[in-house]
Amino acid sequence: MIKNAVLVRGRNLINLKNFSYIKEMRDRMTDLLEARIEHFDEICAIDQEVIGDFSRRDYLLTAINEKRCIIQQTEKGIAGFLIFTNDFFDNSFISLVIVKPTERRKGIATTLLNFYVEMAATPKIFSSTNQSNTSMQKVFEMAGFIKSGYIENLDDGDPEIIFVNFK
Repeated sequence: MIKNAVLVRGRNLINLKNFSYIKEMRDRMTDLLEARIEHFDEICAIDQEVIGDFSRRDYLLTAINEKRCIIQQTEKGIAGFLIFTNDFFDNSFISLVIVKPTERRKGIATTLLNFYVEMAATPKIFSSTNQSNTSMQKVFEMAGFIKSGYIENLDDGDPEIIFVNFK
């Protein structure tokens, strides 16, 4: 499924006028893969590096087994990953975007988001981040997401902002 999305995305990029941009994006897109069980340990290590523990191991394993995890691979290994569902009020939802700290500010999160938007099963794609996470809010905006609302009382004193992207 994801492999076909890369090919479709690649064909669509050829229609753009700026060839260097096309090549750069095509090179990035070919590094986007459906996570497999052999990626599990590296994904868990990145997650642990970011959040400080292994509390999401079962969650990550389930996402990989259910083919709901996309990775961006570089010559150094996995640079980041995205986990999604399709059961958010019958819409797609990106539940997690994690980028390895040494790979941040290189467009990894934006590339993962853009790739998922192209392959999403529904025309509306939702995600969220805490109000305090201004970096992720900027990433969402760069990827064409707009604010859609917020949820209070998930984290004390730090509302969750909901974002949406319309395909």
